[in-house]
Amino acid sequence: MLLKNKNTVIYGAGGAIGGSVARAFAEEGAKVFIAGRTLTRLNVVAKEITDRGGVVETAQVNALDEQAVENHLSQVVKTVGSVDVAFNLIGLGETQGAPLVEMEQEQFVSPIATAMQTHFITATAAARHMAKQKAGVILALTAQAARKPYRDVGGFGVAGAAIEGFCRQLAIEVGPLGIRVVCLRSAGSPDAPGVDEVFRRHADNARITREDFEAGIAEKTLLKRLPRLAEVANAAVLMASDRASAITGAVANVTCGEIVD
Repeated sequence: MLLKNKNTVIYGAGGAIGGSVARAFAEEGAKVFIAGRTLTRLNVVAKEITDRGGVVETAQVNALDEQAVENHLSQVVKTVGSVDVAFNLIGLGETQGAPLVEMEQEQFVSPIATAMQTHFITATAAARHMAKQKAGVILALTAQAARKPYRDVGGFGVAGAAIEGFCRQLAIEVGPLGIRVVCLRSAGSPDAPGVDEVFRRHADNARITREDFEAGIAEKTLLKRLPRLAEVANAAVLMASDRASAITGAVANVTCGEIVD
C-alpha cells in the first residue's frame, strides 16, 4: 500500500474528484480526513470508504475560513499525531461558457479569488504543521486551461495558472523544511458529473453536439481519449506517496497528452 500510515486531509471531498481521490487514498492505506461545507455529501463518500474497509473521518469546514481550517488541522494532529498529505480540491463554481467580453467582472474574478484564498489558507496552514514534523506533501489540482488558452473558459484558466504559480513559490519556501508541493494538471474527465454540463455549454457556443465537442477534445490528445476520474486519483496517490519523494515544485501531467511538456 503506497499510503500506509499516512494521515491525509482532503478539502472539497464531497465533489466528484475529491470523492474519487479520498477513496483511492483510503484504498492505499491512508487514514482520510475529508472536509467540506456539506456534511451530507461527505457522509456519502465516507460510507463508501468504510464499506470497503477504509478509515475516514468527516468534518464540516469552509476552506475560506482561516480559523476553521486551522482548528480542523490542529484537531487532526491532536488525534493522530501528524498531517502527512493535504489536498485542496475545492470547486471554483460555474465560471465557464461565455466570452470574456460578454462576462460580468464578478463572474470572471470569482474563481480566481476563490482559488487563491482557499489554496493560500489550506496550504499554508498545512505547511505550518508539516514543518514541525519535517515532512509532508501539499497537493493541488489544475486543468489544461492553466497552460493552454481555450475560448469561453472565463476566469477558470487564469485561476489554474495562479494555482500553479502559487505552488511553485510555496515549494521553494517549504522545500528546506522537508515539504513537497505538487500540482496535478488534468483534462475534463467525462465520467465526472459536473463536466457534462460544462461540455454542453461549450458545445452550444460552438454550435455542435456535446458528443462532438468531447470527441474533438479527445482527438487532440496523444492517447485519443480523456482521463477518467480513477486515473486522476491514481496519479494523486503516486504524487502523495514516498515513491515520488524527489518531485516538488512540479506539475504532473494527467491530460492524456493534450498538453505535451
